[in-house]
Amino acid sequence: MKRFTTVAAALVLATVTACGSGGSGGSDEADDGTITMGFAQVGAESGWRTANTESIQQAAEDAGIELQFSDAQQKQENQIRAIRSYIQQDVDVIAFSPVVETGWDAVLLEAQRADIPVILTDRAIDSEDTSLYETFLGSDFVEEGRKAGQWLVDNAEGETSVVELQGTTGAAPAIDRKEGFEEVIADNPDIEIIATQTGDFTRSGGKEVMEAFLRSHDDIDVVYAHNDDMGLGAIEAIRAAGMEPGEDIRIITVDAVEAGMEALAAGEINFIVECNPLLGDQLMELAEQVVAGEEVPERVVVEETTFTQEEAEAALPDRQY
Repeated sequence: MKRFTTVAAALVLATVTACGSGGSGGSDEADDGTITMGFAQVGAESGWRTANTESIQQAAEDAGIELQFSDAQQKQENQIRAIRSYIQQDVDVIAFSPVVETGWDAVLLEAQRADIPVILTDRAIDSEDTSLYETFLGSDFVEEGRKAGQWLVDNAEGETSVVELQGTTGAAPAIDRKEGFEEVIADNPDIEIIATQTGDFTRSGGKEVMEAFLRSHDDIDVVYAHNDDMGLGAIEAIRAAGMEPGEDIRIITVDAVEAGMEALAAGEINFIVECNPLLGDQLMELAEQVVAGEEVPERVVVEETTFTQEEAEAALPDRQY
């Protein structure tokens, strides 16, 4: 097990905190067998992300893993800075959810040279060198897009004009959810995406972009939002324009967080594709395995489902997020 020392505060993000059983960072005492994980989170841009963070923090505490946590505020440079601070601390394992797909090779090579294994969570990276990380734990975003597209194909009513609220530009879920959706609707000439723009996975972004769509287009039939928060923002814009969300304009979203499920149960959203944020327990299991030198799968896909209005109503009482 590696020992590590705390680096100067200037070298770490202000948001880096320690939680779990191990206290507040490095020590010069004899190694007690505790695993230290450095985790670089995307940010706190949505209800999904908040649930994901809480799952990771709780799972680390339950597993007795010391967690050094940073919030990148959706900026790649902040994540890279955090990862480098973890390397300098000589943590046992680094995990992170990449803000965007590209631009990681240099910092991950630094981790590899320091003999610190890396686990990708939630989002993948675009790199030809797969030796830079041990495994990727997360959803199949392309399949999520396919599920959204298939519901629309199955429920389209003649010519259908779609506006798309994309996630953060360059982020894996934004790229893949768009790809999967377009793949499925491609064979249906009656369905057309007439506008697409990023809402950056935030409710305020979804509202702002939807307001612009409504000013530019008077023939919108469907909103496809890459996450619930943007869909909830679109609901506000649609209602402010004097229309009924879910009726005058149908809405498809991805995530299935509580607020989204409530809107679905109320008929304001028409269909939600689940993206499960509760990855903490699986992540800690993988961390223990890679630190012990065990082989792990290159890809661990999370099981997920979809929800209609009736299914949301039934699921809400026992929903964990």
